[in-house]
Amino acid sequence: MSRSRPAHAPGPGETPSPSAGLAAVSTALLAMSRHLEVGDVLKTITASARELLDAEYAALGVPDDHGGFAQFVVDGVSDEQWRAIGPLPRQHGILAAMLHEEKAERLADVRKDPRFEGWPSAHPDMSDFLGMPIRDGDETLGALFLANKRCPKPEGGCGFTEDDEELLRLLAQHAAIALTNARLYERSRELTIAEERSRLAHELHDAVSQKLFSLRLTAQAAATLVDRDPVRAKGELQQVAALAAEAADELRAAVVELRPAALEEDGLVHTLRTQIQVLDRAHAARVTFDNQGVRALPPAQEEALLRVAQEALHNALRHSGAGRVDVVLERSGQGAVLRITDNGRGFEPSRVRRAGRHLGLVSMRHRASGVGGRLTVQSAPGEGATIKMEVPGG
Repeated sequence: MSRSRPAHAPGPGETPSPSAGLAAVSTALLAMSRHLEVGDVLKTITASARELLDAEYAALGVPDDHGGFAQFVVDGVSDEQWRAIGPLPRQHGILAAMLHEEKAERLADVRKDPRFEGWPSAHPDMSDFLGMPIRDGDETLGALFLANKRCPKPEGGCGFTEDDEELLRLLAQHAAIALTNARLYERSRELTIAEERSRLAHELHDAVSQKLFSLRLTAQAAATLVDRDPVRAKGELQQVAALAAEAADELRAAVVELRPAALEEDGLVHTLRTQIQVLDRAHAARVTFDNQGVRALPPAQEEALLRVAQEALHNALRHSGAGRVDVVLERSGQGAVLRITDNGRGFEPSRVRRAGRHLGLVSMRHRASGVGGRLTVQSAPGEGATIKMEVPGG
């Protein structure tokens, strides 16, 4: 997809001033550091490289373990062109050189290189070429490819200069850091989800097992009394019905928490509203939700907000003795503020270390800071609690 030239970028054939060049590099590096999702990082690196070096086309390939590319991101190619090009390329020719060699490749005409082969007929025409591996130590994380420098070319020469090559090398070094951080973030998120599922499994086992054990004893008592004392037996059977309903509520609440896919499909607002409606039906406490102008946020921020909301709701409904829990999501500039307020028994914030272990406050703060946000807690004994999380948006 074509992108407009940044305001600070020089026009074709112009030489950027040192300050403009530094500003462009700074902008590119800041853009890379803002994202935590691997896919977003790859797109940002590719777009930043194309704009920084004023190329017509840019691509970034991440290898898989089977001779192909796990991901291949392009910039400067329209959606229609990309569909016409077809499947992701294999690791061959000049693409393979970037993945299996440590050095950059700067060519006047990539089509004349003996390694130029297998390019689809719908692929855009390319001439001058600059390729750079993205490496972390001895590991090649991917490779950047730039083509068609938008400037007058010397006769038979390449539009990309040695300075361009050094600039792309600098960008690739920072890209390696950004990509490694994004992969570590995704790995930590997978581990966190696994930990949450383990926690839910334990809670579900404990809560439902207790309910079913009580239900079994009550049913046995009713069976014993049915002939001797029908009135008491009727009371015991009513208790059986109540215990069965409570067990069903526990199961329903756990199932809601075990459905992370809804966030990707429906977005934060719809997912929160749906889950809170179920929790309102499943618990004696009144649970409400109010959205004030929030629409889409970056995926990582939406997931963090959802997880904090789930943790805070879990605390309020299972531990605080609250009769009412209100969840409010409101717009704040480009970002959002989430508030979960309950009228339960509250706690003393000064004992945050002890409360943090019990209420998951450490985990919630970690989630907030991990997406550039902030979490605050207001509470006092007998006065309920408010958990507030702010995120910057994107």
